[in-house]
Amino acid sequence: MNFLRIYIRVLKELGSEYRLAVVLVLANLALAAAQFAEPVLFGRIIDKLAGAQKEAASVRWEELFPLIAAWVSFGLFNIGASVLVALHSDRLSHRQRLAVTGAYFEHVLHLPLSFHTSSHSGRLLKTMLDGSAGMASIWLSFFRENCASFIALFIMLPLSLFVNWRLAGLLILLVFFFGILTTIVLRRTEDLQSRVERFNTDLAERASDALGNVPVIQSFTRVESETRAMRGIINDVLAAQMPVLSWWAVAAVATRASATLTLVAIFLLGTWLHLQGLATIGEIVTFMSFATMLIGRLEQIVGFVNWTFMLTPKLQEFFDVLDTKAVVHDRESARDVGRLQGRVSFENVTFTYDGRRTAVSDVSFVVEPGETVALVGATGSGKSTTLSLLHRVFDPLHGAVKIDGIDIRDMSLVSLRRNIGVVFQEPMLFARSIEENLRVGKPDASDEDVRLALERAQATEFVSRQSDGMATMVGERGRSLSGGERQRISIARALLKDPPIMIFDEATSALDAATERQLQKALDAATAGRTTFVIAHRLATVRNATRILVFDQGKVVESGTFDDLVAQNGRFAILARAQFMAQPVPDTSEDEADSKARD
Repeated sequence: MNFLRIYIRVLKELGSEYRLAVVLVLANLALAAAQFAEPVLFGRIIDKLAGAQKEAASVRWEELFPLIAAWVSFGLFNIGASVLVALHSDRLSHRQRLAVTGAYFEHVLHLPLSFHTSSHSGRLLKTMLDGSAGMASIWLSFFRENCASFIALFIMLPLSLFVNWRLAGLLILLVFFFGILTTIVLRRTEDLQSRVERFNTDLAERASDALGNVPVIQSFTRVESETRAMRGIINDVLAAQMPVLSWWAVAAVATRASATLTLVAIFLLGTWLHLQGLATIGEIVTFMSFATMLIGRLEQIVGFVNWTFMLTPKLQEFFDVLDTKAVVHDRESARDVGRLQGRVSFENVTFTYDGRRTAVSDVSFVVEPGETVALVGATGSGKSTTLSLLHRVFDPLHGAVKIDGIDIRDMSLVSLRRNIGVVFQEPMLFARSIEENLRVGKPDASDEDVRLALERAQATEFVSRQSDGMATMVGERGRSLSGGERQRISIARALLKDPPIMIFDEATSALDAATERQLQKALDAATAGRTTFVIAHRLATVRNATRILVFDQGKVVESGTFDDLVAQNGRFAILARAQFMAQPVPDTSEDEADSKARD
């Protein structure tokens, strides 16, 4: 069954702790043997006493002492070994829980943006926390309790046949019957529990979505409707969970019933066998102890199986994420290329997201170091996808993207992205201080470098106005700052990185006209000597670009300077006339173009 496969996978995730795990398994084996020996020794003591009473003779202490000493020794060993096993099991599970949490976190951060676009962050967080906590609980309960329980059932129980095969046969039969009952319950509830977990995940996604958009919910008076939706999902969870709980209630009742029936059956059969001369009183006492011990072990195992079964869908989600392979990854021959010059060439590049509709089709162009190239076109024309191929968010289906004549797939991802600074349309700030956000790209930057980056991004003034200056916390996604302030921090962050290639994806879209004009001049100075790509819908911002590439349906349909493209009276000229509200667009100076853009 699926939960057994997941259970084995969890044990395999012990990684560097496997040596301690082996020691704990051996310790549990010793514990199970000691627990098996205790009832046997106690039964022998009873037989000694009963035999002496029957013969009206006294038992010498010398005859009982070895048995009593061995019995007491095994009891003390059980206590000491149980303490040590519990202590090291706790430490192992906690260490490894944090280790798998870190491994999951690192793996998710390496997955491509295409994965994160289709995966909710709330789901990923819930999966990480539930999965690591679930594995820790399985490791803890297995090494502390259930390993010994399994050993007792599958090794020690068969050995009881050598004590009295008749009583052992009854005990094995009852355990076998109980195992069948548990298997039936598992099969009945496996699909039901998977459905429960899907609803729980929907619950986490809905809550994360709502809590991340509280201003929208309050502004549009959606509090009641969001609450109703959440309660609806909660009701779905309960409706799906109740049948599962009912089945496990049946299993729990069956466990209690089998415990009573087992003790009664062992006693009655033992008494009958004793009357027939086929079992001693000590053997009856031994098997009563066996039955009590095994019933306790069975209850532990049932509780463990129940808990593991409930965790199975959560662990499956965890492993599904962990098994997701990054489509974009380093080749075996990939190398660190150091600092690049910045000559970029696209050679017949084609890319598709789904294998049916082409997003970029046979795109070719060359950009020399220090040039500024603007990409313009309607939404969905392929601009952002083209530049995503440059910093390997995706790899092309056909063709090649090269920097300084080297296919970027032959570069290590770290060295490639170290050479490229990206300013996204959405600033995407961390809930940390302004300084921490700035130093993301260059942690070892000097204070002077930070000051210069802020100055170039026109951010010095508003940062100085903050209550704690550079130490000011910006809140989740930078919400304590205005849109323009967030974007300027984002631009300063990219400038501080000091890469030879810069990408601005609608970087000034959140700025007011006055700040945009100031920032545009600063960016012109800051990007001097760098290969710069600009995606812009406001054409005034690309007036001074070395070249403009006009995209339509994934293809470059026009290429040239601003004035050349206007003069061609093609697609770019149509876009320009629509924005400048003039026909035709005159050949203006830079200041005049800026003035028209402001109007």
